[in-house]
Amino acid sequence: MAEQEQPVKPAPQMDQIKSLLGGGAAGVATVLAGHPFDTLKVRLQTGTQYKGLADCFKQTIAKDGILGLYRGMASPLVGVTPMFALSFWSYDLGCQLVRDMTPNRKSSELTLTEYAIAGGFSAIPTTIVTTPMERVKVVLQTQDQSVGGKKYKGMGDAAAAMWREGGIRSLYRGTIATLARDTPGSAAYFWAYEAVYRALKPKGEQGLPVTSVLFAGGMAGVAMWSIAIPPDVIKSRIQSAPAGTYKGFVDCGMQIVAKEGPSALFKGLGPALLRAFPANAAGFLGRAAMMEVLHRLW
Repeated sequence: MAEQEQPVKPAPQMDQIKSLLGGGAAGVATVLAGHPFDTLKVRLQTGTQYKGLADCFKQTIAKDGILGLYRGMASPLVGVTPMFALSFWSYDLGCQLVRDMTPNRKSSELTLTEYAIAGGFSAIPTTIVTTPMERVKVVLQTQDQSVGGKKYKGMGDAAAAMWREGGIRSLYRGTIATLARDTPGSAAYFWAYEAVYRALKPKGEQGLPVTSVLFAGGMAGVAMWSIAIPPDVIKSRIQSAPAGTYKGFVDCGMQIVAKEGPSALFKGLGPALLRAFPANAAGFLGRAAMMEVLHRLW
């Protein structure tokens, strides 16, 4: 299984198709394992009625039941296949660009810094899918917190309402904030995975056992969310607020700090980190399992 978890290399067309399917499996596994924590994170970031993570959990369960933790999950589930496919494809492209820009290198193997650069690059095309998906998800997750706000029947209803409100600009509200979160976050994500991979990989062997894949994937998620929370808070506020509330990314950040203090930029850090390890461990394991099946079939 671990053979599929080696650093991404340029691949022929069939391997790219396998990467697409493997990435989709990773995304589905990540969402299923991590969405309840994501719901709590977003509610803490956008609401003021909670005393903390435990209180947010209690209020959510009391009001909506256990299914309330999975509200808005359809949007990321629909988006995970193209999002993760784009992410791994972009990472592959980023690695190749680094190699092309350093033609006299002694080895095709990238340094950890170069992997981080490729990871940061991967966030750019992935944002095309991530932004509208997260916009719909955040609105569905927080609709009970808005006073007099419209209640949507589901993902399609919410997306249609956003389109009527402002067309494609409404669906892509928060694009800059998404890039500000995902560029450094993806750099840390792939850097951490490669670093842990190298540290755990036995000398002379091709891959990692399942437990090591889980650990490397989990640590990649922790590394990403350790630095991504402030722009994620700003993104959640921009995407959940009525149009015109903020002039942009910087204005939103300044308003948050002015009204609530700098610590408000770290709201949701607890559930984000709690989610990061199991969700991304499940994601890398899901990808490895799918790739194992695909390699046996083709």
